Amino acid sequence: MPERRPLAPDQPWVEFAVTDADWDAAAPELLTSMYSQLVLIRAFEQYVLQLAAEGLVHGPAHSSIGQEGGAVGSVLALHAGDTVNGSHRGHHQFLAKALAHVEPKGIDPGADYSPEVRDVVLRTLAEICGLDRGWSHGRGGSMHLQWKQAGAIGTNAIVGGGVPLAAGSAWAHRRAGTDAVAVTYFGDGAINIGSTLETFNLAAAWRLPLCFFVENNHYAVSTTVEESTAEPRLSARGPGFGIRSYRVDGMNVLAVYLAMREAVEHMRAGGGPTLVEADVYRYYHQNGPFPGSAFRYRTRQEEDSWRARDPIDQLEGHLARRGILSPGQQRAAVARAKQLLADTGDLLLEPAPGGKPQERRIRPAEWPDPAFVDVGVRGDLSEFATARTVDRDSYGATAPVKFIDAVAGVMDRRMAADERVVVLGEDVHRLAGGTNGATRGLAERYPDRVLGTPISENAFAGLGGGLALDGRFRPVVEFMYADFLWVAADQIFNQIGKARHMFGGDDPVPFVLRAKVAMGTGYGSQHSMDPAGVFATAPGWRIVAPSTPFDYVGLMNAALRCADPVVVLEHVDLYTGTGDGPTEDWDYCLPVGRAAVRRTGSAATVLTYLAMTDRVLTAVDRTGIDAEVIDLRWLDRASIDWDTIGASVRKTNRVLIAEQGALGTSYGGWLADEIQRRYFDWLDAPVERVTGGVASPSISKVLERAAIADVDDVVRGLTTLTDGGNHG
Repeated sequence: MPERRPLAPDQPWVEFAVTDADWDAAAPELLTSMYSQLVLIRAFEQYVLQLAAEGLVHGPAHSSIGQEGGAVGSVLALHAGDTVNGSHRGHHQFLAKALAHVEPKGIDPGADYSPEVRDVVLRTLAEICGLDRGWSHGRGGSMHLQWKQAGAIGTNAIVGGGVPLAAGSAWAHRRAGTDAVAVTYFGDGAINIGSTLETFNLAAAWRLPLCFFVENNHYAVSTTVEESTAEPRLSARGPGFGIRSYRVDGMNVLAVYLAMREAVEHMRAGGGPTLVEADVYRYYHQNGPFPGSAFRYRTRQEEDSWRARDPIDQLEGHLARRGILSPGQQRAAVARAKQLLADTGDLLLEPAPGGKPQERRIRPAEWPDPAFVDVGVRGDLSEFATARTVDRDSYGATAPVKFIDAVAGVMDRRMAADERVVVLGEDVHRLAGGTNGATRGLAERYPDRVLGTPISENAFAGLGGGLALDGRFRPVVEFMYADFLWVAADQIFNQIGKARHMFGGDDPVPFVLRAKVAMGTGYGSQHSMDPAGVFATAPGWRIVAPSTPFDYVGLMNAALRCADPVVVLEHVDLYTGTGDGPTEDWDYCLPVGRAAVRRTGSAATVLTYLAMTDRVLTAVDRTGIDAEVIDLRWLDRASIDWDTIGASVRKTNRVLIAEQGALGTSYGGWLADEIQRRYFDWLDAPVERVTGGVASPSISKVLERAAIADVDDVVRGLTTLTDGGNHG
C-alpha cells in the first residue's frame, strides 16, 4: 500500500477579514480619505453612464460602480513611487491613483475640491469622451487611461494584456534600487489567460515586487466564475506558483486596505510577488447603464443582496458611528461630488443646436484635430540628432569579421557603455551565448542584466515592454525563432507596437526585439518564418534587416538608440559567414532609412534584404543582366529608402522584389503595390516578385528547398522581367 504524505505550498493563502475593533482603530483621516475617493469615483461613474445614455460616449463605458472599494482600499496602501496598471474596467483604479497623487494627504470631504482634483476629473472625463484635453488627447478613451507622472502606467482593453507589462515596471523598480512596488489589476476572466499565468510564474521565479490584484466580480461579461473554473476562489492560484495570497471582501474598503498594506510590506521587504483577490460586484452590465438582470444572466435578488453590502454605505455607517462624519456631512460630500461632475460636464458640453430641451452635444472646440490621427505612430527620430552616423563608404578601414561575432560584439559594447541595456530571452545566459552564440560572454560580464527566461514569450516580451514604457532601461528581447512572435502576438502588436500612439504619441518605447529567421535548417513549418511582412503591416514598429557584419553593428546601435520599438531580423545562414566589419570602433549608427546599393546597373532594379542579398548577387552574375541590387536594410513603411529606390527605378524602369519567405506573409506584396503607385509612369513592366511557396517549409530537405526562394528563382524572375535580354 503506497504511503500518502500531505503536501503544502511554500507560500501562505489566507482570508483577510476585519472587525469593528479594526474600524475603531483606523485613523479618522484614513477613513475620510477613503470616503472622499469613494464618493467622487461613484459620482464620476454615474455621470459617465449618464453621458453614455445620451450617446455622448463613443465606444464602451465599462462602469466600476460597486467595485470602488477594491481600488480605493488598495491604492491608499501605496506610496507615490509605486505604479499601477489595470483592465478595460479601470476608471476607478486610474482615478484612485491619480487622486492620491494630487492629494497625497487625502481629500477633505468637507472642503471644496482643489484645482488639481478638478483637473484630474476634467481630463479623465475628456479622455473617456475622446476629447483633446484628455490624457491621451482622446485616443485612449475609456479603456486606455494613463498618467505616468502619477504612477498610473496604463489601463488595457485586452483581457490580461497589461499583466506582463506590470512585471516590467516591477523589475525596473527593483533594479533601480528603490523599494517601490507595482500593482496590476485584472478580473476573474483574465486569471485564466495565458499571459497572466505566465507572468505569475515569471514574477515568482524572479521574486518581483508585483501585486496581482484580482477584482473577482464573478462575471466575465455574462459567464460566471463557477462556469469558468473548478476553483472559484481565485486566490488559490497564487500558492501553486509560490505567491503569497490573500482573499478579502472587496466591498469592505478597510479590509482591502489592511490586506493590501500587509501584501505591500511583504513585497517591499524583498519577499516577492503577492496576489490579492477582492470579492466585488459590478452593479451594471459589462458595458452601459443597465443592470445585468436586464440581460437575464443575473437576478434582481442577487443584485439587491450585493447592493446591501455597498462599500460606501458600509463606510458611512462607521463614520457616523465614530462621530467622524455625520449623515448630514456625508450627504453634503456626495452633493459636492455630483456638483463637481456637473460643472465639469458644462465645460465639455453645450446645448445641441435645434435639439430638444436638455439635449446636449460635445463642444466642437473640444474635439482633437483630425490631422492628429497618425501623429505619434512612431517618434520623430530626434534622438539621432547627436548620433554619429556613418556608412561603409565613410567608415574607414574594416577587417573580416564573422557575422555572429558582430552580433555578440556590439551587444557587449553597448552593455559596457550603457547600464540601461538589459538582455532577456530563453537560454541567453547559457550554452556559451544561447543557441547560436549571439550572447556569448555577456552573462559572465553582466550577470544581473542578462536574464535567462522561462519558456513564456508572452510574459518576457511583455516584461520587456514594461521596461521600455518605464523609461529607465532599454530591453533587448530575443525570440529564439521568429515564429514565436505569434505566441506573444498580443504583447508585440497590441501592446508594444501601439503603446506610443494609443497613449497620445509622446512617450518613447525603446524596445529591441531580436528575431531569428531559420529557413533551410530543417526545423520545419513552425521554426522557419520570415516575419518582415507581418511587422510591416503593424503600426509602431521599425524593422531592420542586416546582411553584413558591418551593417549589423550599425543597425543594432541605431535600434538601441531609437525611441521606437525595433525588430532586428537575423538569418541563421549569415551567422557563420564572414564579411567586412568594424575594427576598434563599434559605436557608429547606420543612417536611419538608408538602403545600400550592392551593385549598380541599368537593366533592372532588384530589391532584397537579409540572406537573400547574396543569392541575388549570385543570380545577377549568372544571368549577365546588368541589374542594380539594393539591399533595403530598413524595411518598415516609415524608414524605407524611397530616394534610393526611386532613383533606381527612374533609371532601370523595371523592378524585381526578391525574398525567401512564404507567399502568404510576403514582405514584397505591400512593397510592390506601393512602387506601382509611386512610380507607375517610369515602369515598363509590372513589378516582378520572387518569394517562397504557399506552404511553410517542411522538414524534408527536398520539400524545404522547394518551399524557399533561392538563386534559381531569382534567375527566372530576372529573365522574365527583362524578356531574357540584357537591357543594360
